[in-house]
Amino acid sequence: MTLKEQIEFGLAHLRAGRLAEAEAVCREIRAQKPDEAQALHLLGIIEARRGDFQRGMEMLRRAIEADPEIAKYHANLGAVLLQVGRFDEAMNSFRKALSLAPDAIDAAVGLGNALRAAGRTDEATAAYQQALAMANTDADASNALGIVLSSVGREEESLAAFRQAVAIRQDFPEALANVATVLTERGLVGEGESAARSAVRLRPDLSAAHSSLAKALIKTNRIDEAVASYEQAARLQPESAIAWNNLAFALVEIGETDRQLECLNRAMQLDPMNPVYRSNWINRLQYNPAFEAGAILAEARRWDEMFGRVVGRSIKPHGNDRTADRRLRIGYISPDLREHVVARNILPLFRDRDIRQFEVFGYASIRKSDEYSRRFESLADGWRLINGVADDVVAQMIRNDGIDVLVDLALHSAGNRLPVFARKPAPVQVTFAGYPGTTGLSAMDYRLTDSYLDPAGECDAFYSEGSIRLPHSFWCYDPIAMEVAEGFEVAPLPVLEKGVVTLGCLNSFCKVNEAVLDLWGKVLLAIGRSRLLMLAPQGITRQRVLKRLGDLGVDASRIEFVDRQKRADYLRTYNRIDVGLDTLPYNGHTTSLDSLWMGVPVVSLIGKTVVGRAGFSQLGNIGLSDLAADSPEQFVRIAGELAGDHAHLSDLRKSLRERMRNSPLTQGGEFVRGIEAVYRRMWRTWCGAPQS
Repeated sequence: MTLKEQIEFGLAHLRAGRLAEAEAVCREIRAQKPDEAQALHLLGIIEARRGDFQRGMEMLRRAIEADPEIAKYHANLGAVLLQVGRFDEAMNSFRKALSLAPDAIDAAVGLGNALRAAGRTDEATAAYQQALAMANTDADASNALGIVLSSVGREEESLAAFRQAVAIRQDFPEALANVATVLTERGLVGEGESAARSAVRLRPDLSAAHSSLAKALIKTNRIDEAVASYEQAARLQPESAIAWNNLAFALVEIGETDRQLECLNRAMQLDPMNPVYRSNWINRLQYNPAFEAGAILAEARRWDEMFGRVVGRSIKPHGNDRTADRRLRIGYISPDLREHVVARNILPLFRDRDIRQFEVFGYASIRKSDEYSRRFESLADGWRLINGVADDVVAQMIRNDGIDVLVDLALHSAGNRLPVFARKPAPVQVTFAGYPGTTGLSAMDYRLTDSYLDPAGECDAFYSEGSIRLPHSFWCYDPIAMEVAEGFEVAPLPVLEKGVVTLGCLNSFCKVNEAVLDLWGKVLLAIGRSRLLMLAPQGITRQRVLKRLGDLGVDASRIEFVDRQKRADYLRTYNRIDVGLDTLPYNGHTTSLDSLWMGVPVVSLIGKTVVGRAGFSQLGNIGLSDLAADSPEQFVRIAGELAGDHAHLSDLRKSLRERMRNSPLTQGGEFVRGIEAVYRRMWRTWCGAPQS
């Protein structure tokens, strides 16, 4: 082959993700010409893809030395500099590329990315607009620009860029797949599915086309088809970490916990230095009965060793005023300060705070604003949109804002910004609300919990943070949900009309496993005239449930399934349930609170990990600890006794909402005062002041 053919061959391997093969081609070229600029350039990209950014930059700089007039070399060096947070150097490289090739759209986009990451939003917007103008006749450039705009939540502009790419080149399946994804994310699912299917027809071997189709299928509850599409995407691109990660999260929907972890493990092997995949792994361990608290902590600490302590070594001292009783600035970081259960549950911390003692800042890692995020913004003293902004920049932003206590609201759930916390931008850092658990971060000082979730002296060794127990409850029941549910009266006990006890669970099916089905099956067998109403996706998942329960001797006619529903319909479904059954090892959290609010008592089994003690905490806070079982046998007995005493069950149904109203679970003001007192104690500890 000629040199040009060899380079094209290496690029083809690189585009397909075959890094070893691409490297081999470069080695062959350099065996004859050690300073061949094109081979050095390609090697630089390969090393950066592998996560060896230092080696990648070295190779790219050598390529530039060999041929300094090639704009693409400067642009790719800028891209690597951007990845390692060296924003000013990245801007210089992109500008150099543009000086050599004023129509180099990749350099214009890169410059926009670097400016955005550095917090220079107006300049970044101008750079993106320049890139969009360049892309008028370049389909690849329009598609690339659309990807960037989508990543920062500018969906309307990204969709325009993708559609422009398709208009320029109608047989462009990659751009069609991107059109499909944006349409689906904007709620135009039918159009999204249509575009995705067009992409698949054009390129049946394009992994991204099958992934975009899967996204639309999930939105319409066609989970089996979505899983099949994600499986095809992974088969077509087996070296793509994101393909395996996507498949894992489709498997979440159908409760295949073991296979899901296998897929996440594959993603981590393919991209070991990606903190997101390892966070996903840690998060999903909570749902798998095979993993106990010690194992989960070990994995969380491993995350810290790989991604936390490395950046934590350069932590600078904090210059915050150490006056112990002054007004404090509290910062909340979350991907869920939008229409999301976490946002609804922490609303009182913004709305009901003591404004004389506390300012609040929201750091919203959200793609776009909605009614909920705007409500938070109106309540906050400071509001920062940080989606797509580099961790170093966010950390400096927090320091500049003078935050005293920084609160993580995500732990290892999707979209977390734990790398920001690893940089310790605030003197006091605490995790809360996403789920009760541990981050594993040495830079995280505290976690909030309660005495039901973590009895004093029994569980503290399972968390890297210091455990601070709130006065009553980890939860404050969603005040917006209460407003909505007020319009739904608690219906009479269904068994009194139907003569059959309806057991029910409306938890996401990701919390249902074989052990849970076995436990529920025993309850059904113990209560002769009973049936089970549960949420599960259509298709093979329901068949698997029926087979498992059938093997226990439960007739399929006693099982009824429901799909995911809009919130109003979901709340009304509780009117058909007499007794709620909890899941394990991950209990229902907000779902159980909804159940109690709608008059349906929940029988729970106290778990060995903290996410499995949520039911015990919630029931304890309304005086119903006797519905929390210590063993599977006791769970079956409690459910049977409750279902058999219709008078007691009817009285309980009528009184549960009032119990909730009079319990700590709905006392927003008391909840906030308790947390603010904790913030003050943490702050006084950092100041070295005695506790008042």
